[in-house]
Amino acid sequence: MYKSRLCLGTNSQFGISTKKQIELLKQTGFDGFFTEWNSEIMEYRRLADKIDMIYQSVHAPFGNASKMWENNKESENAVNELISCVRDCAEAEVPIMIVHTYIGFDSEDIPTKEGIDNFGRVVEEADKLNVKIAFENTEGEEYLKAVMDAFSHCDNVGFCWDSGHEMCYNKGKDMLNLYGDRLIATHLNDNLGVSDFNGKIFWTDDLHLLPFDGIINWENAVKRLNTYGYDDIITFELNTISKPNRHENDKYKKMPIEEYIAECYVRACKVAYMKNENNLHRNDIYITTD
Repeated sequence: MYKSRLCLGTNSQFGISTKKQIELLKQTGFDGFFTEWNSEIMEYRRLADKIDMIYQSVHAPFGNASKMWENNKESENAVNELISCVRDCAEAEVPIMIVHTYIGFDSEDIPTKEGIDNFGRVVEEADKLNVKIAFENTEGEEYLKAVMDAFSHCDNVGFCWDSGHEMCYNKGKDMLNLYGDRLIATHLNDNLGVSDFNGKIFWTDDLHLLPFDGIINWENAVKRLNTYGYDDIITFELNTISKPNRHENDKYKKMPIEEYIAECYVRACKVAYMKNENNLHRNDIYITTD
């Protein structure tokens, strides 16, 4: 799109192979993609080069993120897993690795020195291999703060802003106000906020809806991106399958995948159009979804 490069994450929920997804994203108009970490990363790189697509990032595995804060065999395995992912990113010339700093909802919010040391080994290896680490806002904000503070001096460490996570896991706190000056990646998606009356956060609130299908104020969102001068690839992370006992994403799953990806592109273009400050205050911006 004019003055904006748009990227969408591939997703096992889409029902077709990752390679077919990449080809479909290209046909639809997207400029790039990101993938999860797996054994086919080099194949994705070759395909990206063949069809002139940007391989924006690899999302590191996060199932062992909480183990990174321990000092035992499990934490050593978690460190080695992330280092392996870094090395694969370097081999495939993928510039950014997205990393979660914690997983779970029973955290006492007590980051440890062992955790910083463990993440430090990953950051050091990434620096040697010219890979940037983008720490993402999820649950466990204190863990994110700990690593962002500890590695504030590292040129290869930055922030990945997930707009939907901000609304649910971070209860609407302005995460760009905290880390926007270190923003190197986005995961844009919509959300409905925290569903529990008492404010308890849980993973089933993390919906990854299409932009304009939730409660995010997208005019405010793009203003905040512009405040920090973010002018890199605008990346979206969207789901077609609803969380257990929820149905917000059901309508997406009913759509043919070609139609769904086309709708993703339409919404992405709307966000990008709004981000252009020359267009933001025009009264003819069309942002409804009917």
